[in-house]
Amino acid sequence: MTTSWKTAVLWRALLAVWLWSLAGGVASAATMVRDLPPGLQIPAAAQPGPGFDVDRATEAYLNLLSPEQRALSDRYFEGGYWLQLWGLLWTVGACVLLLASGASRRMRDWARRRSRFRWIVTALYVAQFLVAMFVLGFPMTYYAEFLREHRYGLSEQAFGGWMRDQLVSLGVTVVLGTAALTVVYAAVRRTGARWWAWATGLSFAFLLMLSLIEPVYILPLFNDYKPLPEGPVREAVLALARANQVPTARLEWFDASRQTTRISANVAGFLGTTRIALNDNLLDKTSLPEIKAVLGHEMGHYVLNHEWKGPILQALWIGLALALLGWSLDRALARWGGRLGLGDRADPAALPLATALVSVIFYLLTPLQNSIVRSFEIEADAFGLNASREPLGFAMVAMRLSTYRKIKPGRLEEWVFYDHPSGYERVHAAMVWLKENQAAVAGETGATR
Repeated sequence: MTTSWKTAVLWRALLAVWLWSLAGGVASAATMVRDLPPGLQIPAAAQPGPGFDVDRATEAYLNLLSPEQRALSDRYFEGGYWLQLWGLLWTVGACVLLLASGASRRMRDWARRRSRFRWIVTALYVAQFLVAMFVLGFPMTYYAEFLREHRYGLSEQAFGGWMRDQLVSLGVTVVLGTAALTVVYAAVRRTGARWWAWATGLSFAFLLMLSLIEPVYILPLFNDYKPLPEGPVREAVLALARANQVPTARLEWFDASRQTTRISANVAGFLGTTRIALNDNLLDKTSLPEIKAVLGHEMGHYVLNHEWKGPILQALWIGLALALLGWSLDRALARWGGRLGLGDRADPAALPLATALVSVIFYLLTPLQNSIVRSFEIEADAFGLNASREPLGFAMVAMRLSTYRKIKPGRLEEWVFYDHPSGYERVHAAMVWLKENQAAVAGETGATR
């Protein structure tokens, strides 16, 4: 039996064992009551008053989750820790398969026969590689994004609709990924050992471009966006936006319920493309104070220029990863390149090797990335509380999110795995705000809610 056949048989065996192990109990957790009831809930201990105590109010909110709901949330979120590791191993395994079987080398040779221009050869190879990684990674994607989401009651989408979204995402990835990596490879050929610095700058430019085109051209591929109807919600969101100098020309809602049961909203875009969007789950499941709290947070990202600061800090983080990749890729090629039929770092057939290495690097840098994102989220939380002045709505939303995010992790656990503050931290911050602003919210917990 040849090496390629051994690799293929091993891969298929691992796939069969993986799918068999996942088949049992897929629907077991979906029968449990996950969501909190619609509308605002205010525990007695969280009512403003002379004896208001932050810790007691926080604990009262945490107790809105039943022990069963909390256990389900913890199990789902902690399973995500292992899912990150399995995803890394699966990606590395797919890359090893492409290299060891000679498929990567054959894809490059096929591209070379189609054109004598190096940038076209690179583009043809990258497009093939992205499709190959989609196919090889599909079992893992199917489990993580379809089976598991249905198992935990976070999605009711039929397989056909889900598959359609996956194929649309693949199309977007192939178009944008091919363009981006073709430019990066041009930088690799022209700049030598310092290619990673140029690639970092190109990553920053690409992230900014993606922020510009995503709300207008990409998001509508997955959901229908329609103007938010007239009514109290529209009036409240417009007032909040005007008060915080957020553009209001495009205020819309979108049909996320066909894909997920989660609530969400966003304020995305810049340079005339900014859109305020609420998903239908948020509109259907929450009260007006909760909606204002969510939109205050999202507007905080916009007003605090996180759309600009984010790509800058992400580029620094990516730059560190690419510098480590440059060091490790050259050494890996020197050791295994000849045996695998690969050339130097500019050979597109070495992309699976680079992908495997950078996946490991990104995985190890996960706490750094999470810390960057979490710092933005904490800033947006503070802005949202001050802008919306809805601490009770904010606390209620934090509890809804905690039906699928572990609500009270340990400090090390939160630093390593959380890219948002935990539910406990968010509820506690809302109760601190309420304690310091009781006079401002006194009397607002009645009819308006």
